[in-house]
Amino acid sequence: MRGKRAKKRALMPDSIYKSKVVARTINTVMERGKKSVAKSIVYGSIQKLNQDEKEGLRIFEQAVKNVMPQQEVRSKRVGGATYQVPMPLKHDRAEALAIRWIVDAAKSKKGKPMVEKLYEILNDSYQNIGDAIKKRDDVHRMADANRAFAHFARF
Repeated sequence: MRGKRAKKRALMPDSIYKSKVVARTINTVMERGKKSVAKSIVYGSIQKLNQDEKEGLRIFEQAVKNVMPQQEVRSKRVGGATYQVPMPLKHDRAEALAIRWIVDAAKSKKGKPMVEKLYEILNDSYQNIGDAIKKRDDVHRMADANRAFAHFARF
């Protein structure tokens, strides 16, 4: 390992819902530094989830929780061969992956405004269907397929 490990920066919760998950989602949706546009997209999709603010936030957080993976595969080089080793995930990493998969699934859809696309993906994720859930299942399937190499995780 080279140099010092980068320190984790403290993330400020968003201004409306006081939630760090919403703040991370806003930062992931943001393009070219336009945070106000990203805020309007995320807040708009949360409001569409349910008219009651607290209910919308609860559905949003449950959707992110449904997409969060439990484990992932990492490449490990042992004796000249590279193995895909399944490793358990920490909460921050799992949350970051879930948010990234939700936003990527929304961006990959065509023909609608981003607020609509993000709302549809969040609603699908809340019901355990859709592209983001499929991505999580693919990661879990890959980890299960490579369970034979789990003993390399100790190195």
